[in-house]
Amino acid sequence: MIYTVTFNPSLDYVVRVKDFKPGQINRTYFEEIIPGGKGINVSIVLKNLGHESTALGFTAGFTGREIEAEVAEHGVKTDFIEVKKGLSRINMKLKSNEETEINGQGPDIQEADIEELYKKLDALKSGDILIISGSVPNTLPGDMYERIMSRLDGRGIDIIVDAEKDLLVNVLKYHPMLIKPNNHELGDIYGVTLKTRDDVVPYAKKMQEAGARNVLISMAGEGAVFVSEKGDVLKSEAPKGTVVNSVGAGDSMVAGFTAGMLETEGDYEKAFRLGICTGSASAFKTGLATRPEVEELLAKLG
Repeated sequence: MIYTVTFNPSLDYVVRVKDFKPGQINRTYFEEIIPGGKGINVSIVLKNLGHESTALGFTAGFTGREIEAEVAEHGVKTDFIEVKKGLSRINMKLKSNEETEINGQGPDIQEADIEELYKKLDALKSGDILIISGSVPNTLPGDMYERIMSRLDGRGIDIIVDAEKDLLVNVLKYHPMLIKPNNHELGDIYGVTLKTRDDVVPYAKKMQEAGARNVLISMAGEGAVFVSEKGDVLKSEAPKGTVVNSVGAGDSMVAGFTAGMLETEGDYEKAFRLGICTGSASAFKTGLATRPEVEELLAKLG
């Protein structure tokens, strides 16, 4: 079974305004409300690709109930923990001449809520896949990733981590099955600028030396690189297309790679290609990738 964790899910209120002017009344010509959060995105795309998962995380109040309802509408099983204090956040995404985001804070997560998450994670079995991604809200301990991975260490659970800086670096000692930084995040860790696919390879190998088993690096229009625990280095350009919305593309790549590993019984090359095309399919549209869109890009990638 696949499980995803979203520590601070949201309702994303996306609005489009022609020529937004601050300090004045502006009227939208487009608006939508969608569930937000990296783990939630992964679960939705996995479902679109034909794979079941359970979305874990913290929700609170009427916004939390709506998040759960929205995720369920996508056919994803949820097992969120209902926090008693505060509300799940609403994030405003204003798209006009420029893009502006106002992100909410989220609920007040208590120690009892954290213990409830631990109980759910303790039920995972050998062979299960756990995907942990995204930032940790200020109401949770900053070492939350480490606490989870330490708790599950040695139990045969394949853990995938998509996070930045210390959140990622500090869990490498627990040998995650896969990590997925982008080239900018990888460069930030080592204090370098990584522009080409060749640039990222030695630094991906450094991540392996620190403990990661497999490293997948997304590079937007430059494509992606995968360095496997077997020593294979795979590089690919990105499929051709017009980027409409980059939000969720990295999460989609994680979902695509995971689906590919399951469908091919561990063929890294095929999983890599499916991951790239799934990420691109989400980037080329409003919303998240579907199976037909991914298959179309796979055929074009050759």
